[in-house]
Amino acid sequence: MISRPMSDGNARPRLTSVLQTPFASFDRSRDHHIGVFVGEGIGEEVVPVAVRLLERLGEHFGRRLVLHEGGLIGLPAKIESGSSLSEAVKAQAREVFALGGALFCGPGGDRFVYEVRREFDLYCKFTPIEPFPELRGAGSVRDATVAKADMIAVRENMGGIYQGEWSDERGDDGRVAHHRFHYREADVCRILEVAARLASTRRGSLTIVLKPGGIPSITHLWRDCADPIARRFDVRLNELEIDNAVYQLIADPGQFDVLVSPNMFGDVLADCGALLLASRGLSFSGNFNDSGNGVYQTGHGAARAIAGMGVANPTGQILSLGMMLRESFDWPEADVLLRAAVRQTLADGIVTSDVAAPGQAPVGTAEFGAAVGDRLERLLDQHRP
Repeated sequence: MISRPMSDGNARPRLTSVLQTPFASFDRSRDHHIGVFVGEGIGEEVVPVAVRLLERLGEHFGRRLVLHEGGLIGLPAKIESGSSLSEAVKAQAREVFALGGALFCGPGGDRFVYEVRREFDLYCKFTPIEPFPELRGAGSVRDATVAKADMIAVRENMGGIYQGEWSDERGDDGRVAHHRFHYREADVCRILEVAARLASTRRGSLTIVLKPGGIPSITHLWRDCADPIARRFDVRLNELEIDNAVYQLIADPGQFDVLVSPNMFGDVLADCGALLLASRGLSFSGNFNDSGNGVYQTGHGAARAIAGMGVANPTGQILSLGMMLRESFDWPEADVLLRAAVRQTLADGIVTSDVAAPGQAPVGTAEFGAAVGDRLERLLDQHRP
């Protein structure tokens, strides 16, 4: 058994069990194929930290890891090939998926995240918002408020404004920018079914985030689809407008269990929810389709202002690694161990600058990663696979 000094050390259920085609159990004797895309900005600093932890876990558990070094993504890829998701990277991703693997990504700018979702129909994004008790007082939101937060944001990736068509032309009064987008009933229903099924496994509350006055037709479609689905899964359905939802998320996060929304609203909510975590450096997510494919990433972006300074927080990248091992490789104990190692590091007062309390001396990316690695070693010493 694992020695679990932290209160939330139990394995989390697989979120992908609520997809229309749930992820199958993974045969641990098979090779674990992982496409590693370092990305840009601080990706070169935080991704290697997570990969070192991954390799140590593989060694301890005797799991055969096959790491596929990915090519350029994001802005560097666009500069080189003209696209933030190049044909070469698409081919690499297809190869990994064909082998039953997953993609582990650092930050990729420009259109990368939207294009990879569209290319592989990664319609569902899960963003857990679960603050660490060890970071009480580290963020800008009151501790008593943060303590109530325990939710998962479910975001639809394939429709809406981020996946529309656009143009820029010269009009009589200057330039005119056009953007056209839509939602199909089938796409709305499939994400609502995932969210409702997830809520039915948790506290039975589903909040749908819309904007009736701003996008009436899309709001009416989502609302009309949501009512019968919520009844079918026997979950309470609440509706909030996006502006009020953002306010309520910080004012009273305890009211939320599962939130579901169109892609732009989901983007806003996930970033706002990072305030409850104390830093965007702790945010992470996974994007999924119904074919067993997953792409895992952080929520903080390239953070170019601090790139190369060695001060970035690698926690979000480490937690996205745990999510990948739990969801795509049916390896919940690895996720438990990673989270416990991070929590022990934070409990020992070892923090990066983004979550350092006044008077607390922060450490850099590499030092924080090494500290997590040391605590992971201690946990592994207590664990017999």
